Amino acid sequence: MARSESRSITQKKKRYSYYDYSLLFLTLFLVCFGLVMIYSTSSFNAQRMYGDSTHFVKQQGIAVVLGIIAMLVISKIDYRIFLKKIPVLKMRFVTLIYIGAVTLQIAVLIVGREIKGAKRWIDLGFTTFQPSDLSKIATILFVAYVVNLAPRRLDKITGFFRIAVYMAPLLGLIAKENLSTAIVIAGILVSICFVASRKKLYFIIVGILCVAVGSLYVFGVGYRSERVDVWRNVETHPKGYQILQGLFAIASGGIFGTGLGQSMQKLGFIPEAHNDMIFTIICEELGLFGAIAVILLFVLLLWRLFIIAINAPDLFGGLIAVGIMAHIAIQVILNIAVVSNSIPSTGIPLPFISYGGTSVSVLLAEIGLALSVSNQIRTER
Repeated sequence: MARSESRSITQKKKRYSYYDYSLLFLTLFLVCFGLVMIYSTSSFNAQRMYGDSTHFVKQQGIAVVLGIIAMLVISKIDYRIFLKKIPVLKMRFVTLIYIGAVTLQIAVLIVGREIKGAKRWIDLGFTTFQPSDLSKIATILFVAYVVNLAPRRLDKITGFFRIAVYMAPLLGLIAKENLSTAIVIAGILVSICFVASRKKLYFIIVGILCVAVGSLYVFGVGYRSERVDVWRNVETHPKGYQILQGLFAIASGGIFGTGLGQSMQKLGFIPEAHNDMIFTIICEELGLFGAIAVILLFVLLLWRLFIIAINAPDLFGGLIAVGIMAHIAIQVILNIAVVSNSIPSTGIPLPFISYGGTSVSVLLAEIGLALSVSNQIRTER
């Protein structure tokens, strides 16, 4: 009798979809914290420039709302839709997204709006956006798709170079005007391939080649090699002012900070502190305690993405989660390294927190993709 009851209970078990609410709530918390810090860091300059202390936080708020809507919609769509063929065009949806990303990068070089000597934005009249941010999603999806077609080819270095050749047009177009984003995209490419490959040793050669090519690219352009000089002589170099002021902000925060809204360095000492330098103001106002808390939040977010990656129902879904995890991790590491002067300066925003409408919207859409993968994981109850 006991055995028959046990069998009936087992037969009654149902499979349920898994939805990672922990990832969702961590993301929303980081975004809300980012809005608070953007207001704190930008209110003084916004009042002086626009007569409205909430100008920047309003702009970011609109992008956040749109991003959250996109995240929730995408999370309910089966991510495998990107593998479907479009009958009219006779190509897969993911390939069309990649071609669209390349087209936008060509367009930005032709008709893009030039700001501070670089063409990175397309002006739509009512707003501007950076195609390079959209290229990050295209890279994650396209590389995951190509690897998924023949993962065992990555056991040899020729398999990696094959994928690198596919990505070369997009990387080259982005690197021309935006080296920092090209570094992030290259990092996403290498991370996905590294995880998918059963042979890891040849990635040492890949790393050496990447460093060599990067060095040639940096030292081949005057203003980029100058950033290395600034990094080495930040206290004496005329252009080391922003990083030096950021270091002052980090040092003056102490353990618990000066208090939210009480930063002195944001009052014109750090230009546009609400952008890439926002972590220095977090350190000043919230101290070492606040800085560590923010880093731990990112660690938890990356952990949830890792859990989704290892439990994904197929390789394509797992690699999408890996790509998103790599994207966020690389940007967090590079941003903190730059503001602490651990590496030469480059324009990398802090995910979910730095000001930037396109950046936060794209990141939220990526989290939607990760949630879509999690939604296809089946658990028994």
